[in-house]
Amino acid sequence: MNINERVEALRALMKRDGLSAWIINGTDPHESEYVSPRWQSRCWISGFSGSAGTVIITEEKALIWVDSRYFVQCARQIQGTCFEMKKSNGPEASSPSEYLKKTFCNGEKIGIASETLMIQAGRNYRKAGLNICASDDLLNEIWTDRPQMPTTAVEKLGKKLTGESSESKIARLREKAAENKEDYLLISSLDDIAWILNMRASDVEDTPVFLSHLLVGKDTVKLFTPPCRFENYDISKEVFELYDYEDTAEELSKLSDCTLRLNPSRINMQLYNALSPSVKISEGEEYSTLFKACKNKTELQGMRTAHILDGVALVNFLSDVERNKKKDGYYSEVSIAKALSDERELEEDYLGPSFSTIAGFADHGAVVHYSATEETDKKIEGNGLLVLDSGGQYKYGTTDITRTLLFGRATKQQKVDYTNVLKGHLALASQVFPEGTDGHQLDILAHMFLWNEGLSFFHGTGHGVGHRLAVHEGPQRISAHPAAAGIPLREGMVLSDEPGLYREGSHGIRIENLVAVVKDKKTEFGQFLTFEQLTCCPYERRLIVREMLTEREIEMVNSYHQWVYDMLSPLVEKRALSYLKKATKKL
Repeated sequence: MNINERVEALRALMKRDGLSAWIINGTDPHESEYVSPRWQSRCWISGFSGSAGTVIITEEKALIWVDSRYFVQCARQIQGTCFEMKKSNGPEASSPSEYLKKTFCNGEKIGIASETLMIQAGRNYRKAGLNICASDDLLNEIWTDRPQMPTTAVEKLGKKLTGESSESKIARLREKAAENKEDYLLISSLDDIAWILNMRASDVEDTPVFLSHLLVGKDTVKLFTPPCRFENYDISKEVFELYDYEDTAEELSKLSDCTLRLNPSRINMQLYNALSPSVKISEGEEYSTLFKACKNKTELQGMRTAHILDGVALVNFLSDVERNKKKDGYYSEVSIAKALSDERELEEDYLGPSFSTIAGFADHGAVVHYSATEETDKKIEGNGLLVLDSGGQYKYGTTDITRTLLFGRATKQQKVDYTNVLKGHLALASQVFPEGTDGHQLDILAHMFLWNEGLSFFHGTGHGVGHRLAVHEGPQRISAHPAAAGIPLREGMVLSDEPGLYREGSHGIRIENLVAVVKDKKTEFGQFLTFEQLTCCPYERRLIVREMLTEREIEMVNSYHQWVYDMLSPLVEKRALSYLKKATKKL
C-alpha cells in the first residue's frame, strides 16, 4: 500500500469501531525518543521520518504536527500524499489537542494505541474535554509486514567502565523509596534500566538499550524482557528475577495494598490499567534519572577518553577532505558522512554512531535536522557551508559534535553569522554560575549576540548526554523552553552547547561541543560551577571574523585550539598533522 491507501485502510477500521479520529504519536511503550522499527508507526503511515511529531487521521483529513526542526523535511516528505503539515511552534503554531477539541466537541470517540499512550498524555487529552479511547493498535491489522519486537543480546558492563555496581544502584533506589514510604518502583525508561543494571544491547538503532520494564521492590527486582536475549548469558548472579516482557501487566495485577512509584510521563495506560485499585500510586520522575545524569569519576573519565578518540577520527577525516574535492571526484552529503563513519570505524573501541549523521550542504544546512537521501543528496562543490552533526558510541562513552565547514570561499554574511554563533557558544561554555542555576537561566548566553542583530534559532541550546547510552538524556537541558526551568545543573552532568543560525534557502551554521559540569570557586556566596570542554576538534578558523571577538574571546579560541593540538597531535595520523597545525593556529 502507498501512503494514501494506508490512510484509507485505517479509516475503514475507524469506521468499524465508531472512531472519529485516530492518534499516532510515533513512540513506543516506553515513550522513547528513538524507537525500534516495530514502533516507527508515524513514518509508516505518513512517510515523515523525523524523530518527533503527531499524526491525526479523521474521516476527511490526514494531519501531522511537527516542530521547527522538521518544517522543511516534513513538507518535502509528505508532498504528493493526502497529508497536511501543521506547525507546533513558531508564528503559525497550533496543537493536536486544540484541533481535536475544536473539531470534536460533542463527545466523539478518539482512538489511540494504549501501549503508546502515557498516563500523563491521556490525562492531558481528557482535561481538554476529549473522549479518548485507548485500545489495541489498529495498525496491527493493516501493517501486514510490521517488524517484530527486537531481542538483541545483552552485554554486561564491568565496574571498571561504570564505576558502580548494579547492586549499589539498586540499594540507592531502595533508599530513596524508603524515604518516601514507597514499596515498589516501576521503571519503563529504557536508558534508566540499562544504567541501573549496567547492561547494554542494541534494540534501538544507535542507542544501546533493550526493551524492558523493571519492578524494584524492598526485597525483589523483576526484569521484564524477552528471555531469549540472555541465551548465552549467566544471569544466576544478577540482582533480578527474569520474566517475559509480555508478563508485565499480569505481574503488576498481583500487587495489592502497597505504594507504587511511577512516572506518569513514562508509564503507558496498558500497564496502568492492570493495577489493582488497592495500589496507592506515588508519582514522580525515576530516581535513577538524576543519579544517571550526574556522572561519577569513572564515567566522566570514560567520556573524556571517548572524546579524544573521536577527536582523532575527526581530525584524520578533516585532513583527508581537502575541503572541496576527494581523490575520485567531489564529495556529496552522503559520501562525506560515510567517509567520517569509515574513519571512526578504524578505532577498535568504536561501537557505532550515536545517531544518524546530519550532513547538510549550502541550503540543506538550513534544515535543522536534515537527513540526506539518494534523492536529495547534494554534491559538495563550489562555495558553501556544510553543517556536519555526528556522534559516536565508544567503549568508554558517547560523543556528539557539530562543525560547520567551509568549502571554497565564504561570503561576508556567512563569516559574520558564524562568528556571532561562535560568540554565543563561547559565552555559554565559559560561564561560571552558582549551584542551583538551571539551563533556562543560562540559555540567553547562547542567544544574545544573535538577538542583538535581530536573529535567533529555535531549537534547544543544550541537551543532556548519557554515558555510553542515549545521546539525548534528561533531566538536564539548556533551553528557553519553560521545561528547562527548575532543573539545576549539577556536578557531573554532561550537556551539549550548540547554538546555531539557519537562513532558509541559503545556509545553516551550528557549532556544538559537549561539556561537563564541574566545580569552580567556592566563596562566601556559595559553591560555583562551570563547564569543562569534552569535545576535542578545531573550529572552522577561516569563518571567524577576528575583529568581532573581544580579547577574552580570542584567548578562549586560542587556548581551546592549543589544548586540541596538544591532545591530538601525538595521536593522529602523520598525514593529518599539517592540517591540525593549520587549523589550530592562533588567531
